[in-house]
Amino acid sequence: MIELLLVGIGTGNPQHLTLQAIQALNSADLILIPRKGENKSDLVELRRAICADVLTNPTTRIHDFDLPKRDAENPDYRGGVDDWHDEIAAVWSNEIKTQLGKTGRVAFLVWGDPSLYDSTLRIAERVKTVMPLRVTMIPGMTSIQALTAGHAIPLNEIGAPVTITTGRRLRDGGWPASVDTLVIMLDGTCAFQTLPPEGITIWWSAYAGMAEEITLSGPLSEISETILDTRAKARAKHGWLMDIYMLRRGG
Repeated sequence: MIELLLVGIGTGNPQHLTLQAIQALNSADLILIPRKGENKSDLVELRRAICADVLTNPTTRIHDFDLPKRDAENPDYRGGVDDWHDEIAAVWSNEIKTQLGKTGRVAFLVWGDPSLYDSTLRIAERVKTVMPLRVTMIPGMTSIQALTAGHAIPLNEIGAPVTITTGRRLRDGGWPASVDTLVIMLDGTCAFQTLPPEGITIWWSAYAGMAEEITLSGPLSEISETILDTRAKARAKHGWLMDIYMLRRGG
């Protein structure tokens, strides 16, 4: 049987790795590193740098492979994501069979934590349908933790709830009811622009926790344009961008 290790690695800083994560990577026969196109080659290099920094097992092999791209033009968002996950699962299965065979331990380095807005656990369930597979998940530091650490702020107010959601849901559905604090992830269009900005504070981070980290905060009405400009320049400089932000009403 294949054992699949989904290892949370934090947000790209090698110091985010836990001892459990380091032990898991060193126990693997094979580490698979996905390539997501030339404009995201830095992410491959970051994963390879982490492996170089922590691997002490000389028998652990590292292999890169190409990931399918999601059809962003598909009007059926959920259906398109399901199709994409099916394609990725097929690629995973083929790489595992080709590189490892029917038995062994294979690891994936998962950005942040595998449980939070990440598809690896769902893709692993698809792989289970075509091969015997045991999944082990190693938790990692999330971008939410890196965001709050970078700004030195608490995630929640005293006894108050927090909603974690996506830019698409904020854009399409507006501010959720009965909550004053939002954490927004996976926002490629800066959905905060769709909100009436009065009375809202934003804490924004790009490359949270990494050496390239950028943090901006303040009243949304005053800092929105600065975030948009900074974001565009950072993407142009690096060729890719990961950002996250927290919004809070009142207070």
